[in-house]
Amino acid sequence: MADRRAGLGWHYVEVAPDHFAPSADAVLAYAADAIVAVDTDLRVVLWNPAAERMFGWTFAEVAGRPLPIVPHELMAEHHAVLERVRAGGPLSIISRRLRRDGTVVDVRIDTSSLWDDQADLTGWIGVFHAYEEIGAVQSHMTERARLVRRLTDVVADINADLDLDAVLDRIAHSLTELTGADAGGFALIEDDQLRLVSLTQLSDHLRGYQAPLESSLFGELLRSGKTVLLATDDTRSLDDLIWADLEGLHTIALGVSNVQGRPYGALYALYSRRKVGHVELELLELLAAHAGVALGNAMAYREIVRQRAHEHAVVDSSADGIAVLGANGLVRKWNRSAAELTGYAMADAVGRHPPFPLPASQGENIRHRLDNGRWLEILITDIPETGERVVDFRDITEAKALEEEKDLFLATAGHELRTPITVVQGFASTLVRRWDQLDDEARRSAVDTIAERSGTLAHLVENLLLGSDAREAEQKTGNHPFDLERLLRDCATAFRPFSARHTLELDLPEQLPFALGDPAATDVVIGQLLENAFKYSPEGGRIVLRAAVEESRLAVCVEDEGIGLQPGDEERIFGRFVQGEAGDRRRFGGIGLGLYIARRLARAQGGEVTAHAGQNRGTQMRFTLHSAQVAGAGKADIPGQ
Repeated sequence: MADRRAGLGWHYVEVAPDHFAPSADAVLAYAADAIVAVDTDLRVVLWNPAAERMFGWTFAEVAGRPLPIVPHELMAEHHAVLERVRAGGPLSIISRRLRRDGTVVDVRIDTSSLWDDQADLTGWIGVFHAYEEIGAVQSHMTERARLVRRLTDVVADINADLDLDAVLDRIAHSLTELTGADAGGFALIEDDQLRLVSLTQLSDHLRGYQAPLESSLFGELLRSGKTVLLATDDTRSLDDLIWADLEGLHTIALGVSNVQGRPYGALYALYSRRKVGHVELELLELLAAHAGVALGNAMAYREIVRQRAHEHAVVDSSADGIAVLGANGLVRKWNRSAAELTGYAMADAVGRHPPFPLPASQGENIRHRLDNGRWLEILITDIPETGERVVDFRDITEAKALEEEKDLFLATAGHELRTPITVVQGFASTLVRRWDQLDDEARRSAVDTIAERSGTLAHLVENLLLGSDAREAEQKTGNHPFDLERLLRDCATAFRPFSARHTLELDLPEQLPFALGDPAATDVVIGQLLENAFKYSPEGGRIVLRAAVEESRLAVCVEDEGIGLQPGDEERIFGRFVQGEAGDRRRFGGIGLGLYIARRLARAQGGEVTAHAGQNRGTQMRFTLHSAQVAGAGKADIPGQ
């Protein structure tokens, strides 16, 4: 029990004497009045000796258990008092409580809330005083029992509906029934204004009337920190809002209704024919507290309805087909797009299995061709709490057709290019072997470069043929150490004569480790990046081919001073058949496969190719590969070194 009681936020919750400080022990042990405390679960955590004498149970018998002293017929009153105390502060009432022997004792109960250091509610404490005026008590209790029954009926009535407007009207009508008021209403706080949202026994044209909160009686009540206020015409003007509509008005009683711990509005009870006593005020406080609970429920329900309406609107307006399946796999919801895509109306689909297969698990998607020729891409999301499944499917017919056309073009282009490239390669090789008349070493080096380039192009064609397997084809590349520095120097030598308007610079570190990958594929990637740098800087300028070591990777960058990238093109340019934007960029020629192939070759080696805007202008293409040094490879591992 020590842990439970420690949460009350005060230091004398233990009853055993050896756990008390001397002063707290004396207060509790010798107090003439019974002192009882319960936690937020309404279980006993404090029960002093006077409580044992008054009610007959020992602390050991009640500790950690529900409070046994509240008569069943007064349970509603008991809970209402706790709610009122939680929201508005201490409250004193006269009531009856049970003793262990089954008899009842008349008591006055002073109830307060208990809060911890973080201002969180931890429970309630009650001090019980014996009340000796038996005759008065009996008369009082008879009246209280009648009022409690009325309160119970009223509370049940205002909680019988979850529509916010209906709840507000029920609260206003219950006000006059319970408190005997001649008229009344509920005023809602809206920023710095009060708005009369429900009323009873008042002219209906007053509904919606607004007045400043600051100068109102409600504003005065909030500033006082109390939950009830009584105003009479003997002490002030009763022109608050427009209550003068009630002829003979002499008294206004206000009670605060809190929703989720914050003031939401006030109940106004208006009296023109009868006097107001503490009973009416107490009932007004209790009704206001219960009204706050009912309003909180209605507001939560309205929010749920709003969210569901929003969700339905989103689902119904979605271009994707959306279906909700029950735990049995049958369709429960079928939106408009689902009907349009499949040809099955909602009435035909609900209660049946979907007219297409489903992915094996969440996170996967499948493609399926319907009988009407339409292609769908289908995915699912499970809802574990309800056992339901949400199925999302979209029309990919056009994308599928375009993909097939591109694949056909890719295969055709590969076959068409293979023959001329093979001829060029054979012719260049023949020239290298038989062109004995040329003794100029520079010419021989140039012809050798032509032969090497044509071989690279032949390798590229092979990869184009592999690309006909669409997005999922894997490029066939090797994975072994090679001399990246030598490859970069050869590429720079080969491309420097490419254009007289450009200057190609090579920027390498003093020691560049060997790369791990495929030198032929890497040569294609670097060549494609350099070719693009020349192509997309038509006015000439500086092109830099640089390399750097970055932890376990080697980074190769090609930087130009050309036309640069449009925002959003950084990823788009790596798609197949993409060549920047339409328009004047088409003057650069090509079919838009270069960067697509380059990225696939890079990724097949465990690397990556990315595009970035230059610092001032132009474009920076970045190619990364694994360093062979990390894998323990060195120059001695390279064949021929």
